[in-house]
Amino acid sequence: MGAGPPGTRLRDAGRWAVVGAFTLALSFPFLWMGLTSFKRTGDLYDVENSPFLFHAPPTLEHLRFLFEETLFLRWFLNSTLVGIAVVAITLLLSLPAAYALARLTGRWGPRIGIVVFLTYLVPPTLLFIPLSRLVAILGLQDSIWSIVLVYPSFTVPFSTWLLMGFFKAIPRDVEDAALVDGLTRFGAFLRLVIPISVSGILTVVIFTFTLTTQEFVYALTFISTAEDQTVGVGVPIFLVRGDVYYWGSLMAACLITSLPIAALYNVFLDRFIAGFTVGAVK
Repeated sequence: MGAGPPGTRLRDAGRWAVVGAFTLALSFPFLWMGLTSFKRTGDLYDVENSPFLFHAPPTLEHLRFLFEETLFLRWFLNSTLVGIAVVAITLLLSLPAAYALARLTGRWGPRIGIVVFLTYLVPPTLLFIPLSRLVAILGLQDSIWSIVLVYPSFTVPFSTWLLMGFFKAIPRDVEDAALVDGLTRFGAFLRLVIPISVSGILTVVIFTFTLTTQEFVYALTFISTAEDQTVGVGVPIFLVRGDVYYWGSLMAACLITSLPIAALYNVFLDRFIAGFTVGAVK
């Protein structure tokens, strides 16, 4: 059998060309960061030659400087701890709030949900001053627990609004059948609604973790001790000294912190897209 009509082969070739172009464009930042991380300092400033060429053997000096001369590993662990804690708090608050607004508040639920979402749009530069007062009252200054307390103020509203759409997409008949079978409303929520909404929950987890790892204003305002800072603050502060940029170490830090998140997005890509588009064609 033949490989198909010429028109079909041409369309397939065009698709693969587009896919290849997009893949190259999306992977270019990672390629650039990786190459810069292993170049010698002299090659980094050799603007007359291609940035992809090595004029000297690759070096580990930038990685060695990052791990031995800075607290990068401590910052990375701090960011991971904060991300996990904020994700747990966000799910604990947004799941019941979204379900209540989607199922138990009648026609007022969508309106309240919009109001909740609007709080997410308030700029952090307006909130960090009153929130700093709250942090001081609670005695959490200069501690990672200060941002664990503050970050849910912008992750919970968006997550609640996102999960509302997911819960509305679940037919009420499914829950009514569970109630007839003897489950309580809370039991139906735990054993039926949450398993069906895994895509939405994973979307909330990825979104929340990503947002906390890249946040800068609150982490810079509430934490000044180097040991307690996160990657988003520690890396630019300690690897940019006046007009001196440690480009190799900066790129290595960016690559190390971005690869796990990129892998997470790639693994759960289908569920992540479903979480943002559910109900769009309902």
